[in-house]
Amino acid sequence: MLSRPSRCNGPMNRGLPWTGPLLYFTWRGWHNAGLLNIYITMQTETETSLLTQKTRELCQAILEEPVFRAGQERIAAFLADEKARAQYELVVSKGQALQEKQQQAQALSDAEVAEFEKQREILINNPVARGFMDAQEELHEIQHTIKKSVNKTLELGRVPTEADLQEDCGHGCSCH
Repeated sequence: MLSRPSRCNGPMNRGLPWTGPLLYFTWRGWHNAGLLNIYITMQTETETSLLTQKTRELCQAILEEPVFRAGQERIAAFLADEKARAQYELVVSKGQALQEKQQQAQALSDAEVAEFEKQREILINNPVARGFMDAQEELHEIQHTIKKSVNKTLELGRVPTEADLQEDCGHGCSCH
């Protein structure tokens, strides 16, 4: 049987006044209030379970979003088109090479820049590659919107309003 003592007579607190509700005296001696720990653990697990459920619902909503589905289809079409992938890889590698030269303070020749621009135009005019790039941007925007909403919720401690979400916090924040 648990009882609340008026004074703590346990081995570590002999004769000291009662210190709070977390310790109970039993005929066997002192122990932590295990029921409180179980309650907190169960409450945390329940909250985690609710968060997991709501996260899964959000994931399902994303999957059902027409913009997402259309983007996935365009990405799949791009991955199946070897010519579009090769063009994309060529432009990316040429762009990286030009960027590396600039970072090393080397001059870029007009021919190098012109070749890059030519390959970039070919890529942009390829409808499959263009669809892929547009899909990437749309998916990034979905991620950004979700991340910004969650970050604002954690920051404010409440569901953000449209006005809260319209505030530009700058590129150094974690919502970008």
